[in-house]
Amino acid sequence: MKIMVLNCGSSSAKYLVYDWEKKEIMAKGIVERVTIGESFCVHEVPGRDAVKIAHDCPTHTQAVHLILDLLVSPEHGVLKNVKEIDAVGHRVVHGGENFIKSVKINTEVLNTFKELQALAPLHNPPNILGIEAAQSMLPNVTHVAVMDTAWHQTMLSPQYMYAVPYAWYEKYRVRRYGFHGTSLLYVAKRAAVLLGKDPFDVNLVSLHIGNGVSANAVKKGISFDTSMGFTPLEGLVMGTRAGDHDAALDFYVMQKENISPKDMDNTLNKKSGLLGLTGQYTDRRDVLEAAEKGDARARLAFEVETYRIKKYIGAYSAAVGGIDAVVWTAGVGEMASDIRAKALEGLEFMGIKFDPEKNKVARTRNMESDISAPDSKVKIFVIPTDEELIIVEDTIAIMNGTYDVHTNFKYSFQDPAYQNKQRDDELEKQLQKKPEMAKAQAKVPGQ
Repeated sequence: MKIMVLNCGSSSAKYLVYDWEKKEIMAKGIVERVTIGESFCVHEVPGRDAVKIAHDCPTHTQAVHLILDLLVSPEHGVLKNVKEIDAVGHRVVHGGENFIKSVKINTEVLNTFKELQALAPLHNPPNILGIEAAQSMLPNVTHVAVMDTAWHQTMLSPQYMYAVPYAWYEKYRVRRYGFHGTSLLYVAKRAAVLLGKDPFDVNLVSLHIGNGVSANAVKKGISFDTSMGFTPLEGLVMGTRAGDHDAALDFYVMQKENISPKDMDNTLNKKSGLLGLTGQYTDRRDVLEAAEKGDARARLAFEVETYRIKKYIGAYSAAVGGIDAVVWTAGVGEMASDIRAKALEGLEFMGIKFDPEKNKVARTRNMESDISAPDSKVKIFVIPTDEELIIVEDTIAIMNGTYDVHTNFKYSFQDPAYQNKQRDDELEKQLQKKPEMAKAQAKVPGQ
């Protein structure tokens, strides 16, 4: 079976086609600048050079058209006909309290996503547009929704409720939802494998750090608490989002600067975080480079971000009663050794001690790394995430009638012998150039 994964953002459409029998990616890519002009697609096929195709996409329908055309293109394609696609798995950011697991999309499900648009105005509308576009062009295949919020539906009310008027929850479903759940599910299951433990006998602090950032407390293998809240604004310092701060300061500045609620929302989501502190940078590489060159505000941004991460590691370790591992994932978590080092510094009293040399060389998306010091009581893993594989496996299982909530369902990557052939092949090439990386490679107990 061949499964297409589709992730539509406000101005982009990411895609992947996966051959389930061969367990390999056939093609992947992203259409950028959808709806805003000068659109283009970066299309990648393993073993070939990536290509950039300019094509105007004023709507997500045109973007999906472009993707399907590329997939069957004689020059760039991997399929003879779009009918080879057996199902489409869609990433949906917000499922509210309505969904605790992935679901087959029907009219009722799609209408529910539309009702939830007010909870995720930046994310759910393009997700819905992508679903409707794909359904119109592939009407005879199964379409599945995989929600980022589903993983966190195991949280209990003391963790997800806010100390605001309870009527707000009753009327508007105001509560903590959490996000990045698909990624956090993957790394929690993989961490259990690397620990050699039952997946429901592990306590973790997982750190999904990219442009958006989530900390996740995992207790007995399920999500217990998470840093993002009612929206993705809450929690850790992000590229352009403010994260935790006193809400009263928003009202104070609104009065002083005569700023509207809409403008303040835009400032907190798009002009704060690292960008707000530095005045110009959102990419951690730029922040670190500027800090090394003496930029005081870049150094401040680095210090603020890593201090906040350290606080969450400590708080969540206490919340779950001690942890087996700290897990780093996503682009920054997987690659930014300086950020990991600073955030982990001084946590030896908690049994968390990293190996500086292993941490320094653990910078790859093709290898699971163990950067713990030999005498660390708590393991420290760097695990490249694989959200697309979760979407593929959920879609396959729903088609086969074998799917269930993750507490009753086992993924292929939970097998200690699991291998990702494409990542392994890329890692072999990397190790030829940087053999020192091997010292950080994580080992599965008994393998």
